[in-house]
Amino acid sequence: MSWIQERTAAVLAGSAIGDALGGAAEGFSPEKIKERYGGRIDGIVPPYHLDWQTARPVSPYHKGDGHITDDTLMTQALIRVYADRRDHLDAFAVAELLVPLLQTEIRWIPELERESILLQRIFLAEKWLVARLQYGHVDPREAGVGNVVNCGAAMYMAPVGIVNAGNPRAAYAEAIDIAGAHQSSYGREAAGVFAAAVAASVAVGATVDSVIDAALDVAHDGTAAAIRAVVDAARALPADATDDEIGTALRDAIRPFDTVGDAYREPLMDARVPSRTKSIEELPVALGFLVAYDGAFLPTVLGAVNYGRDSDSIASMAGSVAAGIGGRDVIPADMLDTIATASRVDFDEYATLLSDVAVEIMERDVIRAEADVRRVASLRAA
Repeated sequence: MSWIQERTAAVLAGSAIGDALGGAAEGFSPEKIKERYGGRIDGIVPPYHLDWQTARPVSPYHKGDGHITDDTLMTQALIRVYADRRDHLDAFAVAELLVPLLQTEIRWIPELERESILLQRIFLAEKWLVARLQYGHVDPREAGVGNVVNCGAAMYMAPVGIVNAGNPRAAYAEAIDIAGAHQSSYGREAAGVFAAAVAASVAVGATVDSVIDAALDVAHDGTAAAIRAVVDAARALPADATDDEIGTALRDAIRPFDTVGDAYREPLMDARVPSRTKSIEELPVALGFLVAYDGAFLPTVLGAVNYGRDSDSIASMAGSVAAGIGGRDVIPADMLDTIATASRVDFDEYATLLSDVAVEIMERDVIRAEADVRRVASLRAA
């Protein structure tokens, strides 16, 4: 197995594990999670609400029990777009390929426990893609403007990092273009920075510090400030800090940049609106857990899971990057197999699909780079 094949499999597995474990805790506080599960979550658990079909009618989803959520489903959809285009993507590819896929592909939706189109599962902020691009005929590069500013685009950008493995700046630029169809402001910025972090994580010799450096190299405005604040808080923790102390320190650090507020299900009036000074919570906190646990895969993911709030997205992002650094050896195979069975998904299929496309794109990039060198050389010689 080549390096890119192995790291692709690791990143996608790490992302799915974080997503599946975090789903059960999503929207709840650390205190509520402990109360429900008799302590911290340390693996696959049942849904928070056993009556999940009726407990929250606006989102009647079977989270928990090893079910992947829309984070992984959207990641897999983007992989299929790469497999179709077989080259770098942009906002127009989202309109031409991703939007039809959301509306036409019948697949098993674990949280619905039935086959359906992905459009029936994704959140309103992701349905925006269809409303704006399919029905509104908006320029894809601008379609994200007006959408709720959240992690909706960032959560599925790991494949962009794989396609640009070892080149965080290229990953950032591509994800920013793609995400223009979906998000604006700091939601779009987070998509670019997360893709850069994944690209850095799968570079040969990657470390936690090299990933953080790559993220900060491309980040702007409130996103950059939030990452610095959370990472600084993680680095300042004493060696004997407890899991609860780590989570509290990271929440305290992100609070000035988070528009949602402390009551996650009761967002503030100015929640999720564009800003130059704010940031989504998920990406900086995911990187904070990575630093706090020195990149150790399972502690990083479980820290994110027990943080609560948007725990599936935080744990998915944290799992992606931790697995990118550590490789497939850090993935708990039994846990991944359980999730694959519960979710009725073949993770190896997606890993093979993405790694094959990534290699093709990298080979094209070499040809393009060589042509660019010749172009510059001819200009200098003229």
